[in-house]
This record gives sequence, C-alpha cells and structure tokens, in this order.
Amino acid sequence: MITAQGLRKTFGDVVAVDEVSFVAQDGSITGILGPNGAGKTSTLRMIYGLLEPDAGSVSIDGIDPRTDPRGARRRLGVLPDSKGIYPRLTARENIEYFGQIHGLRGAELASRVTSLIDRLGLDNVADRRAQGFSQGERMKVAIARALVHEPRNVLLDEPTNGLDVMATRAMRDLIGSLREQGQCVVFSSHVMQEVSALCDRIVVIAHGRVAAIGSPDELRELTGQGSLEEAFVALIGSEEGLQE
Repeated sequence: MITAQGLRKTFGDVVAVDEVSFVAQDGSITGILGPNGAGKTSTLRMIYGLLEPDAGSVSIDGIDPRTDPRGARRRLGVLPDSKGIYPRLTARENIEYFGQIHGLRGAELASRVTSLIDRLGLDNVADRRAQGFSQGERMKVAIARALVHEPRNVLLDEPTNGLDVMATRAMRDLIGSLREQGQCVVFSSHVMQEVSALCDRIVVIAHGRVAAIGSPDELRELTGQGSLEEAFVALIGSEEGLQE
C-alpha cells in the first residue's frame, strides 16, 4: 500500500505539486490522471524518492522512505518516464543487472529473469544488445527491470506512451495481472480510455492539486457526465475556476 499525504513541491516560483494526498491499496490499480504539466510525474518522483518533497510525507507499506530508503526501495518497482535502458547490454543483461542491484544472485536471479523474458515475450531479443530495439521492446525490458525483485508496489509513469496497438494491449494485460496477484499498482496517464479500462480508483490532478478522487463511476456521478472524458473535462474546468 502507498500513502501520500500533503505532498508539495516547488521549482523556484512554480508550484508543481500542491498538497496532494491519496491512498493506493493492494490488489488495486490507482490511476493518476491529468493533463500534461499537471504534476503527475513530480508526484510519482516524490513517492519513489527521486525528488525530496518540500512538505508532506510518503509511506510504502508503512515504511517512511526518508528514514528507511532501502527498505522502501525494496518494496517498489518503478518504470520512470525516461525508461532508458543500457544500449550496450542485452535485454537479459539489463534485467540481470537490476536484479543484482536488489541483491539477487545465482539460480534465483536466473529463474526470475527467465520468467520475465517468457512472460513479456522477449525470447527473440533476450540475448541481443538493446541498441536498435523498438520502443515496445525497450518498454518491455524496462518493465522487466522494475519487476525482477518482485516488488509489492509498482509505479508506472505513462507506461504506454509511444507504444503501438499490440504493445499497448500487452502492457495493459500485464498491469491487470499485477492487480490479480494482489500488488499495488499506481500509474500516471493522460489517456482516458486506458484509465477507464484499467483503474479501480482515479486521482485527478490539475495545476498540481487533487481535483477529485474516485472510481470511474463515482467521477461520472460526481460531475453528472455520461463518460469519463466529459467528467474529466468538467473536473479540470472546476479546478481552473478555483485557480482564477
């Protein structure tokens, strides 16, 4: 379970995240939905420790990353927005390297790497250098790195960005399978169809603030709209009105 409480982050005079709070439960997919520049990525970066909050707190399965950063990291699998993989290493070597960072060795590491290669359909490129990989192949390697240590909590920053239709379907299937295994999944997106199809709960963020939290049905009911897209537009409009 991931808890964010009162997160705030500024860059100079710009308030990127302003008092963002939410809880992401185990066995559930929580979507962070908002337009570009809303503060989604900054919020995720504070949760996984890349950014230090100016105010507020984060809890990962009850662990405060500020007092026990290693303990928190062991419980997190992260697909950051950069998604960079090492081009001179093979897909297998990229995954193995991140497993070693998390303390995996020997037969256990080999078994987990092989399992992820099979699960993500990387068999044909597993022992090829990553340089020249397609966007979908790079994404699969990046998600395998995030999952190799079997974290209970998974953070994905726009995981289908730039993927083709088939790769997007495979990524959505994977995200759904993580929920079925009881893991806590948090992902950011601005793709309405994706959020509506996958998420149990949605945190709508605009101008760095939480505009609403609820299931897709609850957000539609809250705004009186028939579609999640129209509900989102109504919520963002309300938030813009509060900013004026």
